Amino acid sequence: MTAVQIVEVGPRDGFQNIGPFIPTETKIAVIRDLAAAGLKRMEITSFVSPRAIPQLADAGEVLAEVLAQGHVVPQVLVPNARYGLKAITAGAEFLSYVISVSESHSRSNVRATPDEALADYARLVAEAPDGLRLRFNLATAFHCPFEGVTPANAVLDLLERALEICPDAEICLCDTTGRGEPAQVAELFRAAMARFPSVSAWAMHAHDTYGHGTANVRAAYDQGVRVFDSAIGGLGGCPYAPGASGNVATEDVVSLFRDCGVETGVDLAALAPIAAFVQALPGATCG
Repeated sequence: MTAVQIVEVGPRDGFQNIGPFIPTETKIAVIRDLAAAGLKRMEITSFVSPRAIPQLADAGEVLAEVLAQGHVVPQVLVPNARYGLKAITAGAEFLSYVISVSESHSRSNVRATPDEALADYARLVAEAPDGLRLRFNLATAFHCPFEGVTPANAVLDLLERALEICPDAEICLCDTTGRGEPAQVAELFRAAMARFPSVSAWAMHAHDTYGHGTANVRAAYDQGVRVFDSAIGGLGGCPYAPGASGNVATEDVVSLFRDCGVETGVDLAALAPIAAFVQALPGATCG
């Protein structure tokens, strides 16, 4: 079976909900240990308002240190063009931009409608330097905590407009609440891939809030997805999606693919002590 790339999002998605501030040097040490375990691409932080997410107020310091060490390909989440340009100025070369398909979640998350957020994305793309790598995340692609099941057509229509702005972006469908189910995941990826065959890389961001995480990962893999987000120890959850606790755990995803005979390049045994450490951090939460 074809190898996959696991994107470790624990240092961003996993840490962002933790109240007590994690020392910057601790964050760097966790990233270094994850890299030693074979995780070579990570979403290390987010450039975002420190008032909204105080835990990530040291984004610039984390990025600078990770770039200096050169252990991983560092991916940085940004909520809008303003913070995207700040990240670029700080040295970021790989941005992950997120837009919610659901208007209710979009207003809660970034205080903008999807249309407004898409216009802001266009501004970022227009002002970005040559060579910048981009991922486009569609949050609430399967379910919204305020509106329920997300219509597939709404996802596909928003994606079409995003691809008109940046045809080369990696595309990630996000199960923000963890309510997506394997059949829904398979159907949406199948429809998206059929409608947009020019997309070169598809990704899946799964949460395990209702125990569907690894099953949804496998459903996406069976449709041809080869990039998967996960968080060490199952940490995290969207702060603007009530009840959406817990990303799918990196160790569970690595175990799933190992049992299926799929290469990840990650040492499963090396993940156990890292998972135990992050789960023991004051204020840590998981699914």
